[in-house]
Amino acid sequence: MKKIEPEYIASLFVKRKQDSHKGDYGHALLIAGSLGMGGSAILASGAVLRSGAGLLTTHIPKILYEIVQISVPEAMCSIDPSEDHFSRAPVVEKYSAVGAGPGLGLAPETVTAVKDLLDMKPGKLILDADALNILAINPKLMGLLPANTIITPHPGEFDRIAGLHKNRKERIESQKKLSEKYGIIVVLKGANSTISLPGGELWENTTGNPGMATAGSGDVLTGVILGLLAQNYSPRLASLIGVFIHGMAGDIAMEKFGETSMTAGNIRDSLPDAFLRLR
Repeated sequence: MKKIEPEYIASLFVKRKQDSHKGDYGHALLIAGSLGMGGSAILASGAVLRSGAGLLTTHIPKILYEIVQISVPEAMCSIDPSEDHFSRAPVVEKYSAVGAGPGLGLAPETVTAVKDLLDMKPGKLILDADALNILAINPKLMGLLPANTIITPHPGEFDRIAGLHKNRKERIESQKKLSEKYGIIVVLKGANSTISLPGGELWENTTGNPGMATAGSGDVLTGVILGLLAQNYSPRLASLIGVFIHGMAGDIAMEKFGETSMTAGNIRDSLPDAFLRLR
């Protein structure tokens, strides 16, 4: 298992050209949120933009329109036909990368819409949270995942997909097998998050702290990785950079707020400092 070190991550960044414009840095589509779970869409959207994506469209149910526009004014909104949940997948061809899952819920229409999204075969895709729970409920959907799809389960979500495990060692072995079987990248979140790739590579993160075990932290990670994917980083590099930067932002937030009181919003708001330290 390789360690993700700061020198390696710093070497991966592509320098922006002086004459560039927002179109050069991709257009991300984030599908997130439902009634009672609007914060997931807000946290993830902010992280996409803080990670450098040129444009972001967040697909949300009607009930979340005003709060998302007010909370993340830089994001454009695609409005679902449903009042309170994800019910219809938008056409994905015009987007550089697609992310789905934070706060979606498990309504029957949402399950169908996730399947429809997978049938569209987005070129770059990251799935988290309820999108993963939908995969666990419908295992046949795993076969629809496009090559190099990134999934970002915490241990509970991972066990719902791959079966129960006694310890971290067993879970990592299953993680590697899952990547190889379906040709996907698995980011297994937790202390020293591990990233497995289809070819057998396995990486362990070296940033992060216990204060990041807080609601919404995973939504921020989804946004970071999606933002990097939109900028044309490969799924492999977006996963490695994203996990490391997310953990570093958590470490910076801990310096300011401590492990007990830090929130996912603190992690999101610490992303600029993390990027500055690496660059």
